[in-house]
Amino acid sequence: MLTRVVKLHFDAAHLDQFLAHFETVKWQVAQFPGCRGMQLLQDQTDPCLVFTYSIWDSEQDLNDYRDSALFASIWPQIKVWFDQKAEAWSLNQHFSAFIREK
Repeated sequence: MLTRVVKLHFDAAHLDQFLAHFETVKWQVAQFPGCRGMQLLQDQTDPCLVFTYSIWDSEQDLNDYRDSALFASIWPQIKVWFDQKAEAWSLNQHFSAFIREK
């Protein structure tokens, strides 16, 4: 299993465009084969700073997504809205103990 964290910083003028676009693609990404789920997280003090947090069955599944038509339709569109270069980390999980929602 692989956890992928991507840090995105948007130009303030384009943040609302990104959030609206994300709403149109979030379930396609989250339900992509090999993806166990995804979250979009927004910084509390800098709303232009967002992170995607996704869990993949394998590195190959993540690479299949990155090579997909879906990714090719998303990334070029949102990339022009960044005001800083995106950063990404692929992480191995050693422990997880999230509390279930009540």
